[in-house]
Amino acid sequence: MPTAAVIGCGDISTIHFSALATMDNAELGAVCDTDPERLDAASAAHGVPGYADYLDMLQKVRPDVVHICTPHHLHASVAADCLERGVNVIVEKPLAHTLAEGRRLIEVAERSAAKIAVCFQNRYNATSQAMHELLDGGTLGQVIGASAAVMWHRDGSYYRSRPWRGTWAEGGGGLMMNQAIHTVDLLQWLVGDVAKVEGHASTRSLGGVIEVEDTAEFVAEHVNGARSVFYATLANAVNAPVALDIVTEKATLSLRGDLTVTYADGTVDVVPERVAETGGRSYWGVSHELLIADFYNKLHDAGPFWISPAEAGKSLGIIKDIYAQSYPDMADQVG
Repeated sequence: MPTAAVIGCGDISTIHFSALATMDNAELGAVCDTDPERLDAASAAHGVPGYADYLDMLQKVRPDVVHICTPHHLHASVAADCLERGVNVIVEKPLAHTLAEGRRLIEVAERSAAKIAVCFQNRYNATSQAMHELLDGGTLGQVIGASAAVMWHRDGSYYRSRPWRGTWAEGGGGLMMNQAIHTVDLLQWLVGDVAKVEGHASTRSLGGVIEVEDTAEFVAEHVNGARSVFYATLANAVNAPVALDIVTEKATLSLRGDLTVTYADGTVDVVPERVAETGGRSYWGVSHELLIADFYNKLHDAGPFWISPAEAGKSLGIIKDIYAQSYPDMADQVG
């Protein structure tokens, strides 16, 4: 049975622990965190050894799979160290906090015999899978365009509790890197690769609290000729459901929690989304468990896992392009 280790025992790790607890083909063997309190709490809660140094843990425990749930600036370096030692990796989004680190991880992954998955778990949502199947099947005709909106709420306490989130050096960005990246990923996965993007990011509601953006918008031209428009903010009063609309020649697909497909002849189909049964916050989605289970089931399959660093690099590139347009005098920080 494959043994697992979790590096980073903060907020998002809870859903990885929950997923592992539901699986009968994986066993948690160790946890790692540089914060002594978090490390002790996780070690005691799960009854496994705790390590402050992940390289020490890799050497002593030799896990088959490592789950990386660290702050963004550690994703690529920790993942690369694992892959270079032949250890399989599940890493939280984003792929990396900079384009350079993302490209390095892509290169390491392509050389390594170990597998790596990047957590864009919303691709496993019932609604996302249905949208992709309908669009890929060709029965809806050509995609004409799409729009998406992420209207969420974060306040100062969210950033003060984890100061790295509000910085370029450790977060690699704000709203786009930490919240809206999932919707950016879905947009380019469903509509098609992006050939050109023009947009702007700014700080509208959390000035003085964070140095990164809390609001952003862009227009993207896809290689297939479709156009997408996108808006996201953390200044909303509540965490509203993500809105994603895709217009084709023969139907309109509208995601608001559930998926509504309205055909040109007036027929309407509804695809309900699953409800999360394990731990985590509602805005994390419902499909971490599915991605993690799928990764373990495919450990011995030939070829890379389908949500690979190269695939995850697409959304990172879109976001960093918007940052470059928005902060031209900060190229050394935002790239």
